[in-house]
Amino acid sequence: MQSVQNYFKKVLEGFMTWVSDNPRRAAIWGGAILLFIIGLFLPKTPPHVALSGEQVFINGPAWLTNSILTTVVVDILIVVLALLATTGMKLVPTGWQNFMEMVVEYLYGLAESVAGANARKFFPWVTTVFLFVIISNWSGLIPGVGSFGVWHPYHDKEGEHALVLSEKLAMVDGTLVWTQPENQEIAGEAAPAAAAEGDKKFIPMFRAPSADLNTTFALGLTIVFMVQVWGVQALGGSYFKKFFNFSGTGFMKGINIFVGLLELISEFSRILAFGFRLFGNIFAGEIILFTMAFLVPFFLPIPFYILEIFVGFVQALVFFMLALVFFSMSVISHGDHHDDHGHAEHGHGAAAAH
Repeated sequence: MQSVQNYFKKVLEGFMTWVSDNPRRAAIWGGAILLFIIGLFLPKTPPHVALSGEQVFINGPAWLTNSILTTVVVDILIVVLALLATTGMKLVPTGWQNFMEMVVEYLYGLAESVAGANARKFFPWVTTVFLFVIISNWSGLIPGVGSFGVWHPYHDKEGEHALVLSEKLAMVDGTLVWTQPENQEIAGEAAPAAAAEGDKKFIPMFRAPSADLNTTFALGLTIVFMVQVWGVQALGGSYFKKFFNFSGTGFMKGINIFVGLLELISEFSRILAFGFRLFGNIFAGEIILFTMAFLVPFFLPIPFYILEIFVGFVQALVFFMLALVFFSMSVISHGDHHDDHGHAEHGHGAAAAH
């Protein structure tokens, strides 16, 4: 027992010596630990989670959601950053111009490695998408986004959610019907209690556009639409032969038709892949940050915050590369055709010289 007391006494003396030798560092650590403990007992509002954008202004247009409002801010920010980088350009770049030239050079190198000679054509599109996506991803990490907002009264129908959820789907004599709970009065009273008169719900003023499935699907539709544009521009009407291929005879004709159908399905699946991949990663990241901040407001969310910065960059780069690959695939036959045409012209010239 005496040995244990001596051990703790030595530990305490060592700690007091460290505090006296490092007062500033001890104060920082002490404050951090105190904030961590206080955060465990502070009253916290549960995180607000919504799958889609929500109307910001009560009397405003229904289409003006928090994600669209943030999209407008992101668009303005991109234009401002571009103007700052290109206004008063210097032969020897410095500051913001130097940083943006480094980013553009890096992205153009990637585009050239994938698209080759077509990189110059695709680069403005994919780079704009990259800048929009990465700023949209990071916009949700700005302090105040998601926590600064307005209070809206519940709509009449919102109080009925609990009642609707209390019903069940059942099979009666071979027919699917809705069944009511035995105690309908209790179920009916429980629902309005969640949204009694005067109750309000919190709506964030801003929301990361990438965390709204409408935005990510719009991006996916835009990319896939441009794939068709590049393909038709390169191959003309023959581009659609990969979807509707009736060549061949007998069994091979059936195979070609089936492969064309798969190609058509794959075009639509690209929209789903674009939309859900970006939305899933960014929305899940926001949920993690909200949950960590709800559990312990101080310090615990920091490593997840750093992780989300990295995830936001990776997702923007993946979007950039996938769009570039799909653009390149849509014109690859056109490039081969030109190569063969060039070789044929060269051969005819050599023959004429002889």
